[in-house]
Amino acid sequence: MSKDLEILAQRARQKALAAISLVDASLAKYHPYNTTKKYTPDELEPYDALANRYIRAVEICIKLFRTEERLQFGEASETYRDLLNRMEKLNAISSTGQWIEMRDLRNRIVHDYLPEQIEQLFDLITQHHAPELLAVSQWIKRGGQEVKQPTRLDSFRL
Repeated sequence: MSKDLEILAQRARQKALAAISLVDASLAKYHPYNTTKKYTPDELEPYDALANRYIRAVEICIKLFRTEERLQFGEASETYRDLLNRMEKLNAISSTGQWIEMRDLRNRIVHDYLPEQIEQLFDLITQHHAPELLAVSQWIKRGGQEVKQPTRLDSFRL
């Protein structure tokens, strides 16, 4: 079973890297959301892509964490918080609280909000949560070794 689990973990790592690289590609083209501008559907596409890629990357990382947890600890946590606490111990993430926020942001993204709230959502993604995703990517690439949290988003470009 350990060999099968290692194969699953390797696939999960590859999927996470691919998902995070799509977020990174969206970030490279990102321009801050302007609450005073009336966007056309074409102009909204990059924002929709970033939001969808962010949601997907977070969910894929969580699946990776579940696989890594089984591989490293031999069992699955009973709660999401326990899973994240274990990932924090492995230095895969910087903060359990941040990952709870990151997943909760998904629920906020899928609802319609006023332009000011949409601007805040994109600020959270680009300034606070994307660097964490990029740090997870670096953690994967380093084979599960500790990665320091970036001080600026540019310092972790893929």
